[in-house]
Amino acid sequence: AATTWDMPSAYGAGNFISKSYAAFAEDVSKRTSGALAIKVHPGGSLYKGADILRAVREGQVPIGARFLGAHSKEAAIFGLDTIPFLATDRAQAKKLYDLSKGELDAALAERGLKLLYAPVWPPQGLFSKKPITKVEDMKGLKFRAYDSSTTRLAELMGAIPTKTEASEIAQAFSTGVAESMIASGAIGVWQKIWDYADHYYLANAWLPKSGVIVNMDAWKKLDEETQTAVTEAAATSEAAVWDEMENQNAGYYPHLRTVKKSAELNDGQQA
Repeated sequence: AATTWDMPSAYGAGNFISKSYAAFAEDVSKRTSGALAIKVHPGGSLYKGADILRAVREGQVPIGARFLGAHSKEAAIFGLDTIPFLATDRAQAKKLYDLSKGELDAALAERGLKLLYAPVWPPQGLFSKKPITKVEDMKGLKFRAYDSSTTRLAELMGAIPTKTEASEIAQAFSTGVAESMIASGAIGVWQKIWDYADHYYLANAWLPKSGVIVNMDAWKKLDEETQTAVTEAAATSEAAVWDEMENQNAGYYPHLRTVKKSAELNDGQQA
């Protein structure tokens, strides 16, 4: 009998990360001849982002996709790739991932979880409602923080950290809950941030990763052939999404410049 797994994710269906999840699910179905079907629920439609890791850990769903850095207080290794300027391009981010994957796997195993693959996000830059020319300009600004690193960064800059999920960014900026944030050009385009913030500074501060994680009990219920099929599909999806990140990132900067010609775009400047 066929098995169906519901897979929640926090991001909308149209972005390249979510498309990776859909491609992974399709590949699993093909490799298992339909014996395992994965139904992706994007945009926080099944569980909000903050609840996905818990839902998978507790077995409420067998699989899920979650930005791991948001859980760095639970295990520091989850936030390794969001340390500012530790890894600032794809090659460095991949090396960091390869070196830390054993510890990441161990931390997830302690929680009854298994990492299938890790999509990478584009390099992070600074969005702001007002121009930023020095650190002091950040003082008092409400700064969207999504993990321990961004919270600490806000504190060091004198900004006010406000916890905001990715799906809530546009609302946070439009209502004044947030006035600035560190995020990728991808988030800026998907959220049409030009409607709320006039300034974007390329910083390449870090390249964070999400994780496609599976409940270990659910994983062990799969036969060996199915596990192999899922593992191979995950490896294929991981390689493809890392390549696609670079393709997508190349288009975000000119797109932001085109739709918001009045925006201040400082090539290579670290705000």
